[in-house]
Amino acid sequence: MHIETEKQKMGFWSIVLLGINGIIGSGIFLLPNQAMKLMGTASIGVFIFDALLVTSITVCFAECASLFEVNGGPYIYAKAAFGEFVGYEVGFVTWAIRMIAEATMAVAFTTALGGIVPGWNTPLIKNIIVTVVIVSLALMNISGVTLSKIVNNIVTIAKLLPLLLFVLIGFFAINGNNFTPLFPGGTYHSGAFAAAAVLLFYAFTGFEGLVVAAGDMRKPEKNLPRAILLVIVIVTVFYILLQVVSIGILGQHLSASTAPIQEAFGKIAGNFGTSLVAAGTIISIGGICVASSFITPRSGVAMAENGIMPAIVGRRNKKNAPYVAILVSATISLLIAWSGTFETLAQISVVSRFAQYIPTCLAVIVFRYTRAQELRTFKIPGGWLIPIIAILVSVWLLIQVDVSQLLFGFGALVIAVPFYWIMKKHAKA
Repeated sequence: MHIETEKQKMGFWSIVLLGINGIIGSGIFLLPNQAMKLMGTASIGVFIFDALLVTSITVCFAECASLFEVNGGPYIYAKAAFGEFVGYEVGFVTWAIRMIAEATMAVAFTTALGGIVPGWNTPLIKNIIVTVVIVSLALMNISGVTLSKIVNNIVTIAKLLPLLLFVLIGFFAINGNNFTPLFPGGTYHSGAFAAAAVLLFYAFTGFEGLVVAAGDMRKPEKNLPRAILLVIVIVTVFYILLQVVSIGILGQHLSASTAPIQEAFGKIAGNFGTSLVAAGTIISIGGICVASSFITPRSGVAMAENGIMPAIVGRRNKKNAPYVAILVSATISLLIAWSGTFETLAQISVVSRFAQYIPTCLAVIVFRYTRAQELRTFKIPGGWLIPIIAILVSVWLLIQVDVSQLLFGFGALVIAVPFYWIMKKHAKA
């Protein structure tokens, strides 16, 4: 029975594809124009800055992941480092934000379809499609990890192909003159770098989802740290190449384009390029929906397995799928998706993610003392330096955000407090 269960789990390359799928979504098809608008050609440097920040956070996740082989990720690390209450806060926010993100991506999928088939761009049809998407993904995940793994692998490869073709073909169509001036209008505007850094950081979020599902992976303490780092390297190189090619083809016009990659590919490959990117957009958003539907329930499972969510939430079926957590996540995601408040929720989710990132970076420092003798398959070189840099730069990014977004973004931490005490009383009873 154990052997069968191990076979059902995700291997190294399936973990890598899940990570790529969880990061690369709809944003990359739209980000090049926004980045160009703020920073011009220098936006390439902002991608590199964000990649370095994400890498510094990622290695913190990787070191923490090497100490644990169970579901939960940031929740498990925060609980082990700072106690049950902080762990609960992080876990609650993680699950809440993932359900919001899942709902938002489902709506993004329907919106993209509405752009291709205008007749479907009505509230009723959108709600029907959203329902079909979320329910279908829930049923797929209830059927077990094996099917989810296969679908994720296929979708990830399928959505990367149009982007890869764009980079390979577009590279030979680059006009070097399009890279001047360095900044929009030839002048740098104060605050533009920070605004661009916050904007583009969103494109990298999602990597933390991998560690949440550690319990469904083979040898997570060995495979997970390596997979996380490889995913970030692949995504970073991909993003930079996409930005370089987009600027090289469209030049300053890139900032005014509403569908930059689609327009750029159409310019060099005609209707074929336009259609391929349009299909890639649908597949990409659909792919991140697949990844999200797999990862989201695992946040609830982790908390249930540790006794701070009702035990029923962690219940699994014969296929080893956490069907109760899947149904709860799908139901709440569906209610959020029907609410129509997605844009605001998506912005808030970016801020809220730092409730996972900062505690994890701090946990690395704590574990260097409390778990100094424990074997790690990955250890950050340079002692405290990288975790401290990750924390300080993360705080700097948060300072750039509107106060209202900060309040809403971390509002889930306040909401979690009464739920924590209810669970504590229930556990004592």
